[in-house]
Amino acid sequence: MTAWGSLQHLAELLACPRCHGDLRLTEDGLRCTSCDQTFPIVDGIPIFLDDLDAASHDELDHGREPDGHHAADTAHKHRQAEHFDLMAAEEFEIERPRGAPRLYGWLLAEKFRRSVAPIGPQLAGATVLTVCGGSGMDAEFLADRGASVISSDISIGASRRARERARKHAVNMVPIVADVERLPFRDGSIDLVFVHDGLHHLEQPETGLREMTRVARRWIAVTEPARARLTSVAILLGLAQTAEESGNRVMRLEPRDVLGILQPLGFERLAAGRYAMYYRHQPGVVFRLLSRPGLFQLATAGWRLANAILGRFGNKMVVVGERRP
Repeated sequence: MTAWGSLQHLAELLACPRCHGDLRLTEDGLRCTSCDQTFPIVDGIPIFLDDLDAASHDELDHGREPDGHHAADTAHKHRQAEHFDLMAAEEFEIERPRGAPRLYGWLLAEKFRRSVAPIGPQLAGATVLTVCGGSGMDAEFLADRGASVISSDISIGASRRARERARKHAVNMVPIVADVERLPFRDGSIDLVFVHDGLHHLEQPETGLREMTRVARRWIAVTEPARARLTSVAILLGLAQTAEESGNRVMRLEPRDVLGILQPLGFERLAAGRYAMYYRHQPGVVFRLLSRPGLFQLATAGWRLANAILGRFGNKMVVVGERRP
């Protein structure tokens, strides 16, 4: 863990997610001095949830439970296969896009670049919170730009993987477990609050977005699936999903929906628009093929040309807002 990654460094930013009162470090965890709620620290990771069972959910577990119909003599082999599948999935989440095909990494980097383009040069030295941050990939991208990053997710499993990413690759981030709808931070305490494909699985995405604006001191950056006619066609062709592999329902947004919340709350539009991008969470043989020399250059050039012509109808959206003085 880096020097940034400690509760002492976070203390002046933190507040009770229930009542926004001050938090005090005790033997049992972090206790609110106003409502007396205590939030435990598990394996060095603070958990800011009322319901600790919610933190046990992990998207890597989706679809991995035995169906109850396996014969007894195959149960052990099934558990072995599940164990090693889970280990491989965890390693992929900790490392990605490292080790993935070149085109896969390029697309993720391009997606990130678009999400912070208007504020990229100002990230150095900024404090950043990623919400629905998963295993810390976006936090690492931001830390590489010189930011001090807090990676938050509602899953303790994801937060542990983010911690391992930080340890292995010396990433300047600290993981926490928190709900985007009830963030454990003071008003206006974080320079940038960033979300990548996280709001769309909430029943009310605007609730999470409003909470992000409460915490953000300067900027909000939102990258999510977009509602678009091309997306409807892609769903019919099997190129887009109504639900993620983890089981989360995909609630697609419009840039104007996000701006309609940000602007009345005091944020000016720095960027808003759509673009087209497609990749599966786990890259397959097609991505490996297109990552070969020559084909990679053709694929990226074709993607740029397609976005120059049709990007405004694309399946992804990005909005970046800056708080008015």
